[in-house]
Amino acid sequence: MASVSGTSQRHLSEPDSNELTGHQSTDRILRTFARFVAAGYGFYLVLLLSDIIATADQMVWWWTPTVGVLVFGSGLSMGVLSGGSIARMQCAAAIAATTFLLAAVSWWFCWDGTQTTTDRGMWLSVFPGLASLAAAIAWPAWMAFGHMTLAVTIMMLINQAARDPRMNSPFLPDLVFGLMFCAIFVGATVMALRTGRILDATRATTHAAAASAAAVQARTVERERFDALIHDDVMSTLLAASRGEVDPTVRRQARHTLRRLNLLRSEAASDAAFDSDAVLAHLRAMATQVDENAAIGANVDPKAAASEYPADAARALGAALAEALRNSIRHAGRGARRALSVTITPALVLVEVSDDGVGFDPAAVAPHRLGVAVSIRARMQQLPGGSAVITTGPGAGTRVALAWTAAA
Repeated sequence: MASVSGTSQRHLSEPDSNELTGHQSTDRILRTFARFVAAGYGFYLVLLLSDIIATADQMVWWWTPTVGVLVFGSGLSMGVLSGGSIARMQCAAAIAATTFLLAAVSWWFCWDGTQTTTDRGMWLSVFPGLASLAAAIAWPAWMAFGHMTLAVTIMMLINQAARDPRMNSPFLPDLVFGLMFCAIFVGATVMALRTGRILDATRATTHAAAASAAAVQARTVERERFDALIHDDVMSTLLAASRGEVDPTVRRQARHTLRRLNLLRSEAASDAAFDSDAVLAHLRAMATQVDENAAIGANVDPKAAASEYPADAARALGAALAEALRNSIRHAGRGARRALSVTITPALVLVEVSDDGVGFDPAAVAPHRLGVAVSIRARMQQLPGGSAVITTGPGAGTRVALAWTAAA
C-alpha cells in the first residue's frame, strides 16, 4: 500500500459547502465581486477623504463621522468576510447597500443649507453605483436595479440642492447619464452571477447524468453476475433431475433455484439486501470487470455472516471501486503497483484502492473531469452512511478509501 506523506499530501474527504449546495461557480463569482466592491470602497475613502473633511461643517456635527464609518465600514467588511461564509458576506453587502440609501436620505435632514460654488457634488454622489454593486451581490437583479435607480436619483437631487444654481447642469440629462453609467456595471455584475448559476445548474445536470449512467452500469454488471449464477443453478438442477434420482438434496436445490428465479423476476430484486458474501462477491466482480487480474484482500468479521447490507450501498461501493481502479490503471503510470482490500464488519464495509504511482494534484483537476467528482465522491456522498477519502499528491501515489457505515 502506498505511503503518502509530506507537504505535497492532499486530502479530499468531505466537499466544501459550495460543492454540496451546487453553487460553486456562483459563490466564486460572488466572492470576487465582493472583494472588488470592497476595494472600491477603500479607493473612494482615500480619494474623497479631503472632501469629506471639507464639507463636514455643512452638516450637523455627528452626521459626517457617523455616516463615514457606517458607509465605508460596511463596504470594507464585504472584503473581510469574502473568505468565509457566503451568507455573512451577502449580509454585509445588504447592509452596505441599505446604509448608503439611509445616509443619502438623512442628508436632507442634517444639511445646514449652505451651498457650494463649485461644480463638485456632495461626496456620496461620487459612488452610488458602487453601493448598487453591493446590492447586486446581496439581492435579486430587480432589487439591485431598483436600488441603483433610487440611489442615483437621490444623489442627483442632493447635488442640485447643494450646489449654487449657476453651477448646476440640467437635471434630467444628468440623471439619465448617471443611470446609464451605473447600469453598465450593475448589469455586468448581474449577468456574471447569472452565468455562474447557469454553469452550476449545467454542472449539476451533468453530474446527475454521469451518476445515473454509472448506476446503470453497476446494475448491469450485477445482473450479469446473477444471470450467470442462476444459469449454473438451473443447469445443475436439471442435470440432477434428469437422472431420475429422488434425493432430498435435489429437491432443496430445485427449491433454491426457483426462489432465485422468482427473486430475479421480482421488481424488488434490485432492492434486496446483500449478505457479507454477496457484498464481497459483488465487489470482486466489479473489480474484475476493470482488471481481470485484480485481487482483493478480504478481512471479514465472522459476526458479519448474520448481517445484511443495503443493495444501494453494495452497488455504490462497487461502482466507486471500479472507477478508482480504472483511474489508477489510466493515470498511475507504468509499473505502478496496486493493492485492493475490503473490510466487512456488521456495521461497516470499507474498500481501499491504493497505488504507488505518480499521484496528482487534486486542485489541478479540470472541472469537466467527472471521474473523481461524480463516480467516486458524489456517488458516496449521496449514499446514506457513505464517505470517500482520497489521499494523493504529485509523486506520492494515490489511496482511495470508500466506506459505508450502518446507521446507529
